[in-house]
This record gives sequence, structure tokens and C-alpha cells, in this order.
Amino acid sequence: MSTTRRSRRNASAMKMVGALLALYREAAGYTQKTLGERFVVGEQQIASIEQGRRPLKPDLAEQLDEFLQTKGALTTALSWMPEVDLVPMWAEEYLDREREAITISWYESLLVPGLLQTEAYARAIFGSRVPVYDEDEIEQLVAKRIERREVLHRKVPPTASFVIWEAALRDRLGGDEVYFEQVRHLREYADLPGLALQILPLGRTSHAGLNGPFILLETPEYQRLAYSETQRGSQLIADPDGVGILTQKYAMLRTQALNTEDTRDLLDRLLGEQ
Repeated sequence: MSTTRRSRRNASAMKMVGALLALYREAAGYTQKTLGERFVVGEQQIASIEQGRRPLKPDLAEQLDEFLQTKGALTTALSWMPEVDLVPMWAEEYLDREREAITISWYESLLVPGLLQTEAYARAIFGSRVPVYDEDEIEQLVAKRIERREVLHRKVPPTASFVIWEAALRDRLGGDEVYFEQVRHLREYADLPGLALQILPLGRTSHAGLNGPFILLETPEYQRLAYSETQRGSQLIADPDGVGILTQKYAMLRTQALNTEDTRDLLDRLLGEQ
């Protein structure tokens, strides 16, 4: 089955569940705002679920079934939904939040950040995985990775900041052709309005990001979240203290990195090595 066909099927299923929620919500006399307030999730999240842009999670479905007296209709609909292609359960919540974020701050030390990757670079990443993916799985993952870039091209895009350790740009993952295409892509994105790209150069005597990459998000409800991945899982952090610590780290990283103008100059020099 092709990637496009599977993605449409999943999108249609999410919209179907969202339409059911809207139907039962209206029948019970609630607006998106009043229902969101009742479950402390906010009007925007209810709207996103009903529009099929955010999946309805099983625990919330059960609560809604009971509250709206739907006799388990939403929970049953979820149980028959096709799984999201190749996206681990532990990453789904982050992807939901990324799609709607109003600010994104991303530090990456090993690779180019996912939202800034070219198709060929993403393919080289997934092709390096051990144990290996088959070709169909790689193409599905690449398609999903590239689709995520749309968040930076929304009508009202998020305010985005990226700090990349230079070591990630010195690797020739995928070969020279893939490498230079990726650097050109970064150079183009460095000129996007509302996007700040900074490179943390090699040779610095201090480094605030030695514990690894992480991402900071701000939601439409102005909730601040942090996200980090390991080899076998990930963590979405909502605790204010945990988010605050990573926010401090990111602020320090931005002072240690080249400014945006010097970053563009460095990318130009890297492209001059062709």
C-alpha cells in the first residue's frame, strides 16, 4: 500500500472520530469552548480534534463518552481506527503539539533538526537505522518527516529558533551530494522571516547542551512544554521546573552560538567547499 493512500485513510478516520465528537457535543448543548473548559483541555484542542488535525486520546474518549452519554461510541470508534503509520505511541503527543505550536525552540547536536531536513537527508537517516527498515518503511517515514515541515509554512507560522552544533554539519551523511543539498536548504531557511538559525561552532570552551538535544514548545493556550528523545523512547515535559531548566539551557546555548548573520556566513563558506 502506498504512503499517500495510507495517510489519507488515517486522516479520514481522524476526521470521522472528530465529526462524531462534534455531533455528540452539539446534541448535548455544549460549545467547543464550554466542553474544553469542562475537561481542562481548551477550546483549541477540542476544535483540533473535531477537525481531524489532532487524534482523540483513549483516556479522553472514555471521559467524553461518560460525560456526553454516548454509550461508548467514541471509544469504540477509536478501537477500530488504523494505527498511525510507523509513529511510536511515545512520539504522538509531541507531534500533536508541534503541529499547532506558536513558538518552537530546537537544539540539535547530532543531526539537522527534523523540520529543516531535506528529503534525501531524511532518507539517509532512516537508511542508517539498525536494525534496518525495509524500503517501504523508509519511504513512509521520509514522507512523514517532510510533511512536518509544513508547520513552518503555515499562514501564521510559529516563531522558530534552531541551534545546531557544528559537528552535525561536518558529517557527510548520505554522501557529498546529499550533504551540500542539505546545507543549501539550511541557507535558504536561514532567510525565512520569523525563523532564527544559529550554529554553535566547534572549539568553544563552554557548552550548555552536552546532555543532548531537546525542543521547547509553546501551545496556542500559552502552555510551555519541553521534549527530549533517547535511543529507546522520549519524554514530553510539562512540569514548570523541568521546562524552566531547559529554557535556561537554551538561552545559554543561543549566547554561545554564532548570531544569525555569522551563521549565514558559515553556511556560505561550507557551500564554497564544493
